[in-house]
Amino acid sequence: MLLPDPEQLLLQLAEAIRPKITAQTALVGIHSGGAWIAERLQQMLGSDLPLGTLDISFYRDDFSRIGLHPQAKPSHIPFDVEGCHILLIDDVLYTGRTIRGAMNELFDYGRPASITLAVLVDRGGREMPVEAQIVGARLDLRPQQSLELAQDESGKFTFILHEGA
Repeated sequence: MLLPDPEQLLLQLAEAIRPKITAQTALVGIHSGGAWIAERLQQMLGSDLPLGTLDISFYRDDFSRIGLHPQAKPSHIPFDVEGCHILLIDDVLYTGRTIRGAMNELFDYGRPASITLAVLVDRGGREMPVEAQIVGARLDLRPQQSLELAQDESGKFTFILHEGA
């Protein structure tokens, strides 16, 4: 399967997001891939755009079953969420459970005016009624496949397709 270029998808996201930015807009990236993308988007769209990151490890609906991910990072929201227009950023949208957890965590910080979801790739397979408003590409992957965003030392993004059993 030929995978899209995540660098090109990032440019498309930036162009789609640019007209949506107001004085009350902030970017929030979901660890880890979404946080990387949000950081790059902030560089592309303006460093005065507030930027936060979420680690939804404690908000996962399977937390009690699988425990804490060994690479859990603290969330960092250095702005007032109350009344803010949040652009929630993630790399790959699959079941919707990560996004549900991220929204639950965001509401612990306050009540945003709106949340717009932007993702590099929507791979289908939803288990929750979640849909991204801004999508770089849509891919049809089999359930045993997973798509991972990787970042090299220079910051360049690539996709890795994993084949499961």
